[in-house]
Amino acid sequence: MKSLLVIVSLGLIFCSIGFAVYKKKIVKQSIIGLIIGAALFICSLFLQIISAQNVGVLVKPSGVKQEPLYTGWHIVGFWNKVYKMDRTVWVYTCSENNETRNAGKGDAIWVPTIDGIKMGFAVSASWRIDPAQAPWIYQNVSENDDNSVSGKYRWLEENVIRTKLKSAIAMAANKFTPIECYSNKREEIRNIALDIMRRECKEYRLIIDQIDLRETYYNPEYERAINEKKLAEQEALRLVEVTKQKEEQLKQAVIDKNIAIQKAEGEAKALQIKGQSVVNNPKIVELEWINKWNGKLPEYMLGNGQGIMLNFGK
Repeated sequence: MKSLLVIVSLGLIFCSIGFAVYKKKIVKQSIIGLIIGAALFICSLFLQIISAQNVGVLVKPSGVKQEPLYTGWHIVGFWNKVYKMDRTVWVYTCSENNETRNAGKGDAIWVPTIDGIKMGFAVSASWRIDPAQAPWIYQNVSENDDNSVSGKYRWLEENVIRTKLKSAIAMAANKFTPIECYSNKREEIRNIALDIMRRECKEYRLIIDQIDLRETYYNPEYERAINEKKLAEQEALRLVEVTKQKEEQLKQAVIDKNIAIQKAEGEAKALQIKGQSVVNNPKIVELEWINKWNGKLPEYMLGNGQGIMLNFGK
């Protein structure tokens, strides 16, 4: 907007001069155009426009003004300077992929748990400057290596956000076991880290809006141990199942054995009773023979060919 105002003012000035040259004399229209153009140009020198995404820091010859310039138009002496600082949300992420992790070059935050076993956390922190404290940040935060206002943000990310984030995750994770960090305590870890970050970043006039736990990693040795344990548990479950099956088979075998013993004992008892009955009453043999006879005479004869039934009993 300010650039457009400068262009319009200079355009009016040159057009007015050109019109006067064309008429070969100074006319009323040229004078009016020059006055308006000069007025617009002078206004452009004093006008500062702050967009909705920025907050302004006014630097006077006497020093930095502690009241920031918020969104809108401001009249500022051209001998002063206005630095515009980004007030939008920045996101800083510590993460890694499988390749960087295996190479030991990952950027995830690795911290010890309550068991002393290190866990890796891929974390994102959403942060922004406190607009009301923009002059303080401008005065007290380094501009990093690129000598620009955005360099302050890079410095804040590397020296404040990352450092405080690592400390906050460490303080939150050391209350839980690795399994809890990986599963049902992630939300609690996030909330603890968020409270710590908000408290500690106030010193640097920063607002922490959110922390996201994107992913959790076991260290390679612990992950191998977990996998081996899972395999061992699965093998143990398989052996338990096999043992149960064998126990069932053994129980069935015992039942079958008992049934066979009881059946054999029953048959032996029956034979004993039957034998005792034969001893006590020999006629039972003839009765059994008669009961089993089919009514036909035998095909062989004794003596002269006449069928004779021999009684071998008494």
